[in-house]
Amino acid sequence: MLEIVISNNANKPIYEQITSQIKAMIMSGELQTGEAIPSMRALAKSIHVSVITVQKAYEDLQRDGFIDTTVGRGSFVAARNKEFYQEEQQRIAEEHLQAAAEIGRMSNISLEKLTEILALFYQGDE
Repeated sequence: MLEIVISNNANKPIYEQITSQIKAMIMSGELQTGEAIPSMRALAKSIHVSVITVQKAYEDLQRDGFIDTTVGRGSFVAARNKEFYQEEQQRIAEEHLQAAAEIGRMSNISLEKLTEILALFYQGDE
């Protein structure tokens, strides 16, 4: 069964929490191409949310190319998702890096210093 954790005090709507967690599981390889994911009813029951909420999440996942849903068969991890998702995430990262570069330029923070800061964040708390 999928391990989906719903937070009631998150800034994200519940369907987005479901969507982002399933996307992360697909990206990490925890869910493999062709693998079945739970029916909307089964997932809704296991995480105690409305079927409509899960339906919205599944519709978004299908629209974004992460799952394929077939009437009568269910929903499965799609094959084409990984590159698409990485491209989308790279675009978001580029927007943040562009903003950081502009702040650095306007505030006289050297490129070396910004690079050093980025490297620290990227490596995390290792």
